[in-house]
Amino acid sequence: METTAPDNFLLEVNNIEVVYNDIIQVLRGVSLNVPQGSIVALLGTNGAGKTTTLRAISGLLKPENGFIRDGYIKFNGVDITNQLGTRVVKEGAVMVPEGRRVFKHLTVDENIRVGSITRKDGSRSIRKDHEQMYSHFPRLSEITHRMAGYCSGGEQQMIAIARALMAAPKMLMLDEPSLGLAPLLVKEIFRNIEVINQELKTTILVVEQNAKIALKISDYAYIMESGKIVMEGPSRELQNNPDVKEFYMGITQGGGRKSFKEVKSYKRRKRWM
Repeated sequence: METTAPDNFLLEVNNIEVVYNDIIQVLRGVSLNVPQGSIVALLGTNGAGKTTTLRAISGLLKPENGFIRDGYIKFNGVDITNQLGTRVVKEGAVMVPEGRRVFKHLTVDENIRVGSITRKDGSRSIRKDHEQMYSHFPRLSEITHRMAGYCSGGEQQMIAIARALMAAPKMLMLDEPSLGLAPLLVKEIFRNIEVINQELKTTILVVEQNAKIALKISDYAYIMESGKIVMEGPSRELQNNPDVKEFYMGITQGGGRKSFKEVKSYKRRKRWM
């Protein structure tokens, strides 16, 4: 597969294989690159290996008895293969996990402040970024003292992203940010992601099942199937790719939508394998 992505990669994932419990292989030679300052999307259906890829980058495999058996991951030139998550965060790569995972018994403001715990650049910078979070997520400024557990799904997603940004990451990783949210909230979240990328100059790697919206905001995209990258390219090109339209956006040549049964038949054909 050819790539037109530039050479100034902040993240390099090179031919990694991931196994769990020494026997279950989940990723099979996955390679991807994230250029500095870009938004890169990693797309695929459930079970494709997207979340495992993020866990491998984030240093979160070990708690689940997983490890990278082959290949390497470099972030900002530093080898972070099989490093613990705390080390990866210190290097500047921070993940927002699937399902938000806010601290339910802390207030909105306390959740956001928790994100700065690893920083050593002084209280002035932290205060400035804290104020900026409410500028990026004005809805949260109205509920600062509410317990996070009583917030809506969309509000909790905003809290989780703001908390991650308080660590001042070089790269933000988002695992299924649209999961369980109403369409209007999904649009709002992805608008926020674009603004964060443009105004804070934060590089973003987003894992999504909603290919349509992910391709709309990203610069480059990779598609996974069965633990492998099966297609990649500039997002604008993939938006117009007939296979991507049919199997990830549900758009057929006749203008209808593919049923789940028909999507499964595509997997049996293994067109991209």
